[in-house]
Amino acid sequence: MLTSQEHLTHALTDRWFYALVATGLFLNATGLYPPILEPDGALYASIAKTMALNGDFVNLYAVGRDWLDKPHFPFWITAFSYLLLGINTVAYKLPALLFFGLSTVYTYRFARLMYSKIVAQVATIVFLTAFHGILSNSDVRAEPYLTALVIGPVYHFYRVFQNAPRPWLHILLGSFLTGCALMTKGPFVVVPIGAGLVLHWLLTGNWRELLKPRWYVVVILSALFTLPEIITLYLQFDLHPDKVVFGKTDVSGVRFFFWDSQFGRFFNTGPIKGSGDPFFFVHTLLWAFLPWSLPLYISVGSVLLGLARRRNPLPEYVSLGSGLATFLLFSASGFQLPHYMNIVFPFFAILTAQFLVSLSPVNLSRWTIGQTIIGGLLVVLIVAVLLLFQPERLTGALVWVGVVALATALLFRNNKLLSLMGRMTGVMLLLAGVLNLFFYPSLLQYQAGMVAAHYVNTRQDLPPTTAIYGTGTYGESAWSYEFYVDRPVWYARPDSMLRRRVAQEPVLVFTSAAYADSLRNNGFAPRTVATFPYYHVSKLSYPFLNPATRPQTLQPYVLLEVKN
Repeated sequence: MLTSQEHLTHALTDRWFYALVATGLFLNATGLYPPILEPDGALYASIAKTMALNGDFVNLYAVGRDWLDKPHFPFWITAFSYLLLGINTVAYKLPALLFFGLSTVYTYRFARLMYSKIVAQVATIVFLTAFHGILSNSDVRAEPYLTALVIGPVYHFYRVFQNAPRPWLHILLGSFLTGCALMTKGPFVVVPIGAGLVLHWLLTGNWRELLKPRWYVVVILSALFTLPEIITLYLQFDLHPDKVVFGKTDVSGVRFFFWDSQFGRFFNTGPIKGSGDPFFFVHTLLWAFLPWSLPLYISVGSVLLGLARRRNPLPEYVSLGSGLATFLLFSASGFQLPHYMNIVFPFFAILTAQFLVSLSPVNLSRWTIGQTIIGGLLVVLIVAVLLLFQPERLTGALVWVGVVALATALLFRNNKLLSLMGRMTGVMLLLAGVLNLFFYPSLLQYQAGMVAAHYVNTRQDLPPTTAIYGTGTYGESAWSYEFYVDRPVWYARPDSMLRRRVAQEPVLVFTSAAYADSLRNNGFAPRTVATFPYYHVSKLSYPFLNPATRPQTLQPYVLLEVKN
């Protein structure tokens, strides 16, 4: 039990909680402002654009060909958003942000089932301010969707376990969200959804829960809700064994969904391979879960130590089980990316919150000071990057830093829980604002495809048909060009296709300078319309950030007018 002094130290009034949550939602919403980042974001945006324009919600196409990699659910949601809001940056990112907001609600509600109100409040703020969550709301992929589709089923299934009123409703909702999760990432999502529940039942002596028929109903319903994905894959690929996918024919989309897309990547035997490192997520979480990574690691360590000593350190083990099982699964995988761990951030946030709230006033004060130092170092780092990179609105960025830092320092002076949450929210507001409002808008001017598309959209005198030429441009800047240009795009592959098209009408071609030279060598006579500098902006380096050496890191992309 906390003493009256400890209660005062750990207080977080509803007014402050709502203010911090609103700030957290706002700092994530700044991700709507910058353009879509290459390569993956632009690829997914273009796939959904093709779906919306064609009215074809069965087949997925990329680079002008059948595409077999990710399941349909995020593309369906994005395509519907395009139909409602038009094809633009906000329409692509807004649905993901709404799913992130749903994750926030579920994080609070799940934490509130077994913890005090203050733990649920702190967990919600921790979740809203974790760095890679903020990053994923700007560089949108599947993770904002999947996070809600993991914590949501866990909440509903835990309510079923608690024998809540109307259990059938929780079974239905949980199964529906699980089906949507399967249609977002594939079969491996059952690990973050189910592992925590199973571990909780085993550690609390409720192992007989595994034998109850209601969970087999959940499995059946989840499979039924996944049928749209299975059917669309069957229609696009299994019914057409002649299609060439991954360089071969007779490729089963259904098999890919159940095996190659997940187990193939895990064992590194599928068509898409990576290079796994068992310690990748150990060091990745140190920056991805900033500013909360250290309390998270200490929390998990203390819980595991308590379990080893046969104590009961937590009121629930779902968060520990889901978080650790997913961490270990991805660490053992042959294919790893930093954003993979975002889907269990709600569970990490709850583990972090219960640790912080359990601290004595003296230790809480120490942690507040330590976290403030970490926050201060982040501010110094972002200012150093700003001064090095010299974005277009550098003065505005520095003013933003100064105003947010001063307001945070004035509002949160004491080393109590409110000050800890307020200071970290202020630091991440400062960071998100700098990245999304000042840094990225200047950085993304080096996405040659996007800039070229905007240029084409203002030139009515250019040919109405446009093509992307050269396989080496795919994955670089072709996809942002395809998404942002306001005219039909096709991929000129091979040369004979371009030659036939040029014989009928002039073609506007977007390609790299190297491929432009190959066009000339292959007998075409292109006229250069404009040239645009390109850099792979998702892989920053010091030579690029430094204006003095930046020109050496850039490669030219060109718009060409090709006539008969």
